Amino acid sequence: MTTPDFSAVQLAINAFARDLHADAVDSGTVIAQMTDYALGVIPGAEHAGITVATANHVTTPAATTDFPVTLDDIQREHRQGPCLTAAAGALLVEVTDLETETRWPLYRVDALARTPIRSILSLQLFSSTRTRAALNVYSGTPHAFTPAARDIGMTFATHTAMVWDAARRQEQFERALASRDIIGQSKGMLMERFDIDSQQAFDMLRELSQDTNTLVVDVAQRLVDIDHPAQS
Repeated sequence: MTTPDFSAVQLAINAFARDLHADAVDSGTVIAQMTDYALGVIPGAEHAGITVATANHVTTPAATTDFPVTLDDIQREHRQGPCLTAAAGALLVEVTDLETETRWPLYRVDALARTPIRSILSLQLFSSTRTRAALNVYSGTPHAFTPAARDIGMTFATHTAMVWDAARRQEQFERALASRDIIGQSKGMLMERFDIDSQQAFDMLRELSQDTNTLVVDVAQRLVDIDHPAQS
């Protein structure tokens, strides 16, 4: 196996991350492009996927084949596995040969039974109190990932994680603006209808939210929809 020129690869990763950021694409497109590019830049990678874990859910928002999805399904079922371990805080987790792996025994049995994967490299993307994520690359060959592959993977994960985080934050900001606009519209409707001030209108929204166990913005959206029904 030819040893990659790490400097050239790093420059290529930098350029990829810059272009991805400059395109201002949505977060879903960012991670889809991340997983596709990972196959070409990380030596030994045959499959790639993103694992996202919260307190109650494990999802695979992007994958190049079905195998990463299947392996995340197994991790969700058993609440254990290399991708969850990386997402939870380990910067890099490697499985050199799943046949002889002793960690995550429940995961190992099902992974061997349901996939041909033997080598796994899981790289943390971010780890917060609510959401954790890892980039994972896989191979059907044992000992597929060299030290150079691990170094390239770490560099790739670090650079692309920042782009993904920026895209996620922008989407959160845009959703917050949209929510504020909807709440503002519904408050105006309530103020006019009941001859109340802005704070009283918001208090009414909040009470409706609590009574129906529904987010304030969802209550507001329903009021706006009732007042301005969609035209067929």
